[in-house]
Amino acid sequence: MNILFLISLIVAAVSGIFSLVRQLQMLQQNSYFPSRYSKFVTDTFVVWLCVLAFLFCISSFFYSLDNPFLHIILTAAVLIVRIPLCIKTQKKSIKKLVFTGRIKRLFGAAIIIEALLITLYALLPGLAGEICLVLSLTLSFITPLLCYLVWAVTLPIEKAFGAYYINDAKKILASNKGLKVIGVTGSYGKTTTKFILKRILSEKYNTVCTPGSFNTPMGVVRTVREHLKPHTQIFICEMGAKNVGDIKEICDIASPDMAVITSVGPQHLETFLTVDNVFKTKFELADAVKQKGGRVFVNGDSKEIASRIDNSFSVYGTGENALYRAENISYGAFGSSFDINLGGEIISVKTKLLGMHSIIDIVAAAAVAHSLGVSPEDIKYAVSTLAATEHRLELKSYINGSTLIDDAYNSNPEGCIEAVNVLGSFDGFKKVIITPGLVELGAKEYEYNKNLGFNAAEKCDIIILVGKNRSVPIKDGILEHGFQEEKLFTVSSFAEANALYSTLADKNTVLLIENDLPDNYLN
Repeated sequence: MNILFLISLIVAAVSGIFSLVRQLQMLQQNSYFPSRYSKFVTDTFVVWLCVLAFLFCISSFFYSLDNPFLHIILTAAVLIVRIPLCIKTQKKSIKKLVFTGRIKRLFGAAIIIEALLITLYALLPGLAGEICLVLSLTLSFITPLLCYLVWAVTLPIEKAFGAYYINDAKKILASNKGLKVIGVTGSYGKTTTKFILKRILSEKYNTVCTPGSFNTPMGVVRTVREHLKPHTQIFICEMGAKNVGDIKEICDIASPDMAVITSVGPQHLETFLTVDNVFKTKFELADAVKQKGGRVFVNGDSKEIASRIDNSFSVYGTGENALYRAENISYGAFGSSFDINLGGEIISVKTKLLGMHSIIDIVAAAAVAHSLGVSPEDIKYAVSTLAATEHRLELKSYINGSTLIDDAYNSNPEGCIEAVNVLGSFDGFKKVIITPGLVELGAKEYEYNKNLGFNAAEKCDIIILVGKNRSVPIKDGILEHGFQEEKLFTVSSFAEANALYSTLADKNTVLLIENDLPDNYLN
């Protein structure tokens, strides 16, 4: 056995582990569903085909020629080119790999598999050893195959962990007899509503909510196990979904007593297929709450909700038919001011939050809090102290003294148009937008992106699109409006967009960053 070749094989395996970072990053961003991760792999199919051809050429040279020089060249190439490239790619990523326990187990499985194959190659004679050699090299260089393999190998372990954690969370919830669980879901607005509700309820109750965008079954389980205490009085549980049955799965864990459904719209249509399926899934929360005799608060301004509900729901919004509604709305440099009509009781409030959807979210939270006995004075005070949810119409100082409206986490059609309208309200400023558009809208994706472009052209002075292919529908809408092409720019990345913006920005410029997409969508 050639020792140099064995060393080169080990180096190739190490580089494969480094390259697995990118693959696991994409798997994690697709919620560990191989079917969704496969879209990323399919998009780079030609690249991996070239790598496969290169691998077989190099391996044949290695195996047939006992030339130390060849071993040294390939080993150096892997160390100097491939590993640094993997590190650079991760540093440039918008949404980096989070090293959770599951990710660590996946890496551990990859190391064990590679070490086992190399060991068997070194110990086994003849054809058996050669097979191990080919498998090791293939997995080292075609890292999507390694990603699929470690996912499959660790799946039974993950299911066992998941079952244990879910049962433990259920025991914790059941042990707190006085706990009230409030489920919050919707195509959009659920995260903001959750945080506003927590702020208002905290005036009277010891309240815990799922942090950030922890809205999956395991995110809810983790929150229960790590944050709920015996003295917790209210648990606000955000519930996300991409498939029919996802909300029911979370309800079976959390057993909610009350519900807020913020919206139903054309989101995640690649998996839901129809808006009817979106409605059915979001209202799995309503079904669970009604079985316990609890109240369900729904947004009457959401057309898809209003057209499907009966009078058994508590409706909030801005319409006259809403039991809980916002009235006398006005905007200014301070933010927004309006009255909240709580079934006849009026509260006048002011908030730093921007946009009509923020006002509706506040009304939803105020309605729930009022029904739980929080006083009007406490509601008014809590609303006055609200800060924007991170990356959701968040006002910040930015490059060259300009103003940033950070709406990077907004990814729904109605919310994006509302954000553009907020940008348009900044009279006397040069208005700039940076956006890659919207995703996961199925057959409607072109239509909604074109509409976003049309509205941006109406409100903006300068438009910067991210992703040369992805931005085509937005560009079509912009040009249809008659926007000046010399003020329209298309770039390949957010880094490039920021560099361009820095040459345009001054203290009289306001920038809207709309939907900062993860790497698996940018092209």
